[in-house]
Amino acid sequence: MGWVAAGADYEVSVDGRRVIARTTAGKQLKSVPKAIKDHEAVTGLRQLIEWLARHEATCRAEVERWMIRSLPVPVAVLTQVWADEAWRAVLRDLVVVPVGADLATAALLRDADVDKGLGVVDLDGESTRFTAEQVLIPHPVRLPDLADLREFAGDLGVEQGTLQLFREVWHKPADEAGQRRELSRYGDAKFKELRHVQSRATSAGYRVQGGTAVCRIWEDGRIVVASVWIGEGDPGYETETSDLAFTDAAGEHLATANVPPVAWSEGLRMAAHLHAGRVTEEESDR
Repeated sequence: MGWVAAGADYEVSVDGRRVIARTTAGKQLKSVPKAIKDHEAVTGLRQLIEWLARHEATCRAEVERWMIRSLPVPVAVLTQVWADEAWRAVLRDLVVVPVGADLATAALLRDADVDKGLGVVDLDGESTRFTAEQVLIPHPVRLPDLADLREFAGDLGVEQGTLQLFREVWHKPADEAGQRRELSRYGDAKFKELRHVQSRATSAGYRVQGGTAVCRIWEDGRIVVASVWIGEGDPGYETETSDLAFTDAAGEHLATANVPPVAWSEGLRMAAHLHAGRVTEEESDR
């Protein structure tokens, strides 16, 4: 952006996520001088930076919601928001597929134009366009050629603003014994203080209620709730997590056979994230 006057001697602007300053003669300064730190121009730019950060987080959360819920996204919406750099950053290079089409037709989103539709690159490396009215942003666990797509994206040097292709996924084992093992795989994680695991859960976007870390997934027209008991009471007390469990929206237990693939993967992802912050035996002995 351009430079804004801040008093008689200085001008200020934004570089990335910080306010920068220069003299009116054009000499850029290492930091904002004390004389103008409270100037309305500087305050306004700081507020702008904060707003942009919130806007980017909102865009990323919305696109992730579309992906996790497998929601049809109108192409008209994508073409309208594409001009916004924040939206474009979280949408570019995501794998998309026209609603109703085979997942084998999935391609990387590169452009969105009101008149021309969506510009994409297919798995053959060919540039083409989707003219469908709606597209899906598939959750990676639903992509049958995920390994090939990851390799293709790696060859192109793709860096997605929304974690999709390289998101950690867990596929549900075919046998019931294997499913039970997965549910207990990340249990019994010990934490020196309850606040540690609470903070780890909330900072990753999971809700903590009644001593339980919760991940709610809308899939196939219903809500599936993945939960891990993390403990309650004094935040300074030691605690230990439980196995992963799945329930419906009413809190009724769901048999593993009835847990759909995205809910299974996202539930295991939450459990693995909490487990990774545990106190190890080596740390406990110190």
